[in-house]
Amino acid sequence: MAQDPREWFQGVPRVMFVHAHPDDETITTGGTLAALAEAGQEPLLVTLTRGEQGEVTPGPFAQLQGTDGLAPHRQTELAAALAMLGVERHAFLGVPPARAEGLPPTIYEDSGMEWEADGRATASPNARPDALTQVPAIEALNDLLAAAYNAGAGAIVSYDDDGGYGHPDHVLAHRLGRAVAQGLGIPFWAIASEDTAADPDPADIGDGDRERHDISPWFDRKVAALRSHGTQLTVDGEDIVHVGGQRQPIDRVESFRLVRPVQAA
Repeated sequence: MAQDPREWFQGVPRVMFVHAHPDDETITTGGTLAALAEAGQEPLLVTLTRGEQGEVTPGPFAQLQGTDGLAPHRQTELAAALAMLGVERHAFLGVPPARAEGLPPTIYEDSGMEWEADGRATASPNARPDALTQVPAIEALNDLLAAAYNAGAGAIVSYDDDGGYGHPDHVLAHRLGRAVAQGLGIPFWAIASEDTAADPDPADIGDGDRERHDISPWFDRKVAALRSHGTQLTVDGEDIVHVGGQRQPIDRVESFRLVRPVQAA
């Protein structure tokens, strides 16, 4: 594991991270974002939605669930988390600089999800017309392309092809991010589990194109950022406790794999 963040992502600066909802950026990539920012690598975060359909943890914020007040509150949480991580470059998809030129700003809403019996997420039947997965994909694609181009992105990071756990917004984030990387001819890195048995077809991965980032020096920043997302989780020691009570260790190692571009026939 390379310890110098300037060597991460094969030394490419201005990596653009594409995440579906506020809190996703910290849970899976918070330490990496903090390290890159401190090293002067100018990471950019694009958040696709404001998490309007998210469940809310029991406690003082519970009354926000299902109301119009949840989205602005989650925006405030995200701003606080990014301050803890030292990340200055952020945009919501649909708002400049993450909006195609000449179009008025728009909001892509959280598509929502349901849990399947196997514990994975699936699409909600109640997604609203303005939900990310309901609007024409070409519009969101052009907005993300504008974000990457305007930022001079050197690489793109997002989820693997099933979105990590099946959430439809995460799956679309992968597809959009990978398409933009392909179009601009820049690398696409998928957030990887430490469980390599979960990897996709090896033909989709280049030899040696894996990185494991030891984020221990930035762990405290990551924990502080996680605490900012109080509607979505609580921090208990070195564990995240999610809305449904599920416990997840806070990663001290964040892993990524380089995904090969699609080759023309």
